[in-house]
Amino acid sequence: LEWGRLASYLEQSTRYIAYDGRVAGRYRYHVPAELADSGLSARYVSFCDRTFDTYSDIVTQLVERFEKRFPKPEGDPTWVWRATIRAQAFDLTRGLLPAATRSNVGIYGTGQAYEMALMRMRAHPLQEVRDYGELMLTELRKVIPSFLTRVDLVDRGIRWSEYLADVRTRLEAAAGDLGTTYESGPSVTLTDFDPDAENEVIAASLYPVSERTDRELMEHVAAMGDGERRAVFAALVGDRANRRHKPGRAMERPNYRFDIVCDFGAFRDLQRHRLLTIEWQRLSTRLGSSVPDGIAEEGFTDKWESVMDEAEDLYEEVRTELGPDVAQYVVPLGYNIRFVMEMNAREAVHLIELRSQPAGHPTYRAVVTEMHRLIKEEAGHHLIAGAMEFVDYSDVEWARLEGERRSSERRSRRG
Repeated sequence: LEWGRLASYLEQSTRYIAYDGRVAGRYRYHVPAELADSGLSARYVSFCDRTFDTYSDIVTQLVERFEKRFPKPEGDPTWVWRATIRAQAFDLTRGLLPAATRSNVGIYGTGQAYEMALMRMRAHPLQEVRDYGELMLTELRKVIPSFLTRVDLVDRGIRWSEYLADVRTRLEAAAGDLGTTYESGPSVTLTDFDPDAENEVIAASLYPVSERTDRELMEHVAAMGDGERRAVFAALVGDRANRRHKPGRAMERPNYRFDIVCDFGAFRDLQRHRLLTIEWQRLSTRLGSSVPDGIAEEGFTDKWESVMDEAEDLYEEVRTELGPDVAQYVVPLGYNIRFVMEMNAREAVHLIELRSQPAGHPTYRAVVTEMHRLIKEEAGHHLIAGAMEFVDYSDVEWARLEGERRSSERRSRRG
């Protein structure tokens, strides 16, 4: 649903909302048609129920312990304190939730964005995605029918979907004997970058205010002294008062490509940066997981690992019987996934500064601060890394406290 770049998405967050309630007597997880019709259906449902039971038990205990251990700060409204406590408990525990967990997603897009999304969804290997594509097409045709006439025409949309499915099949076959590279834990690797990135940025910054060709400007910058280069780069960056003041399009010239392994929960947050190029491998249990420090400190390691071990066993069974796509539903958010993110330097400024802020989840904060370190130390791009003035490396115990306080202040000002 959230693959396209030409739409806006608003997704319910597992960081701030409890998933311990039941709807119509069942926890909020999906039973895929492929599993419902198999001999593993009962075991899958039993696993999901036990997983949500464990999640609910740990969340309840964490909230109770935190409320006793950390009294409400003087001057903070009760709801600010309580929201911070609950967010901390949800943050620590969300890794137990399976990928099958149901969530609400809002989508706002153009007719073109929906047309492309529906044709992709028709080609998807999972029945759930194809079913939602048909449901969306029915609803969208009530309001924008003329934009969607090609989606199910045999020689247009259907042919396009068949093309996408065929490409996937061919690539699957080509990768069939590559095997699996296992990881021992989270990692961030800078796999590609432009060695001459900073000169490229400086030349690009001069281009719109000069009357020289692109090649001439590159030659001019190459002949500059270090002080002159720094002065032009400083002029491009300007006096940034906050992280929303970003350098201009000259920073879009060089690119960085990162190969990342981190838990699926953190990936779901990083995946929202769609202006860059992001590609991910299937979710599995084969890249391992780790017990969050807070879970271990509170004595819940055994419960956590029990869920992860059962998930690993069930995943391999489902994968053997129904394939790796369907097996993804079993995997908890705490398991690692491998993906690449390729971005220009301007998007790197936005991503790294935003996702390193104290309110961010510790896992993706660690990913983006490592990106920043690699740009500075491995690529050697000190000017570009230095332009990221609002990267926050601070160690924060209560990630949401300041955010909730600011929300309280805004509410007070509005009366």
